[in-house]
Amino acid sequence: MNKRISVHPRICHGQACIQGTRIPVHQIIRMFAQGDSIEALQIAYPSITREDILACLEYAANLAEDPLAPLDEVLIAS
Repeated sequence: MNKRISVHPRICHGQACIQGTRIPVHQIIRMFAQGDSIEALQIAYPSITREDILACLEYAANLAEDPLAPLDEVLIAS
C-alpha cells in the first residue's frame, strides 16, 4: 500500500508498522488522535520522519475508506 508501511507476519504479530522499525501504525495514529503533534511523535520516536507519520495517517485513511459491509446489512444486524 505504501513503501513506508510494512506488514510481515513475524514482525509485531503481523500488524502494520513503519518500514524498518517495530513501531506499529496504530500507536502513531492513537498518539496523534490523543493530541500529540508530529513534532512530539518525532521526539517520542526519533527514528521516524514526518513522511513516516503522514504515511501512517494515509494508511489509516485508506482502511477507513474500505467498506466493511453494506449499510443495510449493518443496520439489520444491529
